[in-house]
Amino acid sequence: MQLLSSTISLTRYRVEGKLADPFMDTVRNGLKGNIIREIDNDPAQKSVGWTCSDRPYQPDFEAADIVIGTHLVFSLRIDKKSIPAKIVTKHVNAAVTKRLVESDREQLSKNEKREIKDDVLHRLYTRMPATPNIYDLIWNYEAAELWFFSNMKEANEELETFFSKSFRVHLIRIFPFTAAELLCDLSDAERDLLGKLSPTVFYGGAHA
Repeated sequence: MQLLSSTISLTRYRVEGKLADPFMDTVRNGLKGNIIREIDNDPAQKSVGWTCSDRPYQPDFEAADIVIGTHLVFSLRIDKKSIPAKIVTKHVNAAVTKRLVESDREQLSKNEKREIKDDVLHRLYTRMPATPNIYDLIWNYEAAELWFFSNMKEANEELETFFSKSFRVHLIRIFPFTAAELLCDLSDAERDLLGKLSPTVFYGGAHA
């Protein structure tokens, strides 16, 4: 589990919206309905879904204990396949050569070449196992806050999209501006001032 590691990356979110009652049934249904789909022996290139933090490769949200006090603990899993371009080229060239010999021709049409490449990719992706990436999260449902243990752009974007799809509520990323706007009790005048602020650019290096 990432949250037990000695070093972590963390992104904070505000959960915007209210889940349908009963709350816990809605959460479990959202998790079970969007559980990670295995894509080994499948031509799919990517799979995104929820999994259990303690059993990420055998998720079972019926049996898993995801509740700790006022917090929910589970994980987002992203499985991906990547085939080096040189391997694709090798297999495509072999398939093209075979087709030319079998048809006794000197060249193939663009459509034939495209069909051969699509067939090669289908076969290669089906045979290739996916690489899993697991990102833990802690959701304080009473405080409407969520901690996601990653700050990678792709992982955060997948979380934001998938969370909204699963639970019909939205995540707002907390950075200095949103922290001031959402978490501080600002007056209208202070909110106006906040909206007029611009970021300060810091430059490294020695000064004369």
